[in-house]
Amino acid sequence: MASLRKIRFSRFVLVVGLLFLYLPMFILVAYSFNASRLVSVWGGFSTEWYGALFRDQQILSAVWMSLRIAFYSASMAVCIGTLAALVMTRFRRMRGRTLLSSMITAPLVMPEVITGLSLLLLFVQMAELTGWPADRGMSTIWIAHTTFCSAYVAVVVAARLREVDRSIEEAAMDLGATPLKTFFIITLPVILPALVSGWLLAFTLSLDDLVIASFVSGPGATTLPMVVFSSVRLGVSPKINALATLIILVVSLVAFIAWYLMRRAEEKRRQPLPEQPGS
Repeated sequence: MASLRKIRFSRFVLVVGLLFLYLPMFILVAYSFNASRLVSVWGGFSTEWYGALFRDQQILSAVWMSLRIAFYSASMAVCIGTLAALVMTRFRRMRGRTLLSSMITAPLVMPEVITGLSLLLLFVQMAELTGWPADRGMSTIWIAHTTFCSAYVAVVVAARLREVDRSIEEAAMDLGATPLKTFFIITLPVILPALVSGWLLAFTLSLDDLVIASFVSGPGATTLPMVVFSSVRLGVSPKINALATLIILVVSLVAFIAWYLMRRAEEKRRQPLPEQPGS
């Protein structure tokens, strides 16, 4: 009887938690089809706001810019974060290793306001000393996002590198492989899932960032979070609801495809090997 009550309570907590997380999203999706401009008034079913969204050049240009910045930032963050992770895990006797590790992971706990302000002051001083950047725009946002995304990638990749069996790398080098060749042939395939996870995490963080981009952007560079925030300050537009619904749809499709591929791979792994003839 006690175990039955425990199961019922666990299910109740699970349902409440799922409703707390996903009920606001369902309401947002429902109101994206609202014919009325007022969020609190249901004016009937309509898809006009999706058409208005695709006719809004400001939102479309902001989406394209955010996607490009997120792609470039995530790619560069994977390169820098992987190098930092290699230094933290492979050069354990290096002088100043603890200080370097602390500096790499500092952006994880530092408020974004401080990071954005410090980067803004850096770009202003660089413009006065060297003349670059003349105007803050896409390049400065890319550098700023790469700066704080690299810390997340370094932590993810370093956790995977600590689990790699060093004896395999040492065996490859004993057989004549150079350290660079050993990395690309032995280490890289092993840490590839961590690199993909770090890239996706950096892409999401860059796409979602508002505070840092607000500090380092210029008049000609406006990301999607900045457009959404400025629109919400004047009142929630149904076009924003439509945009959020499309983002939820894309993320759900990507998550479903990833789950399906993982399930197929797991099923193939569990299948028994075919018997050899004559065995």
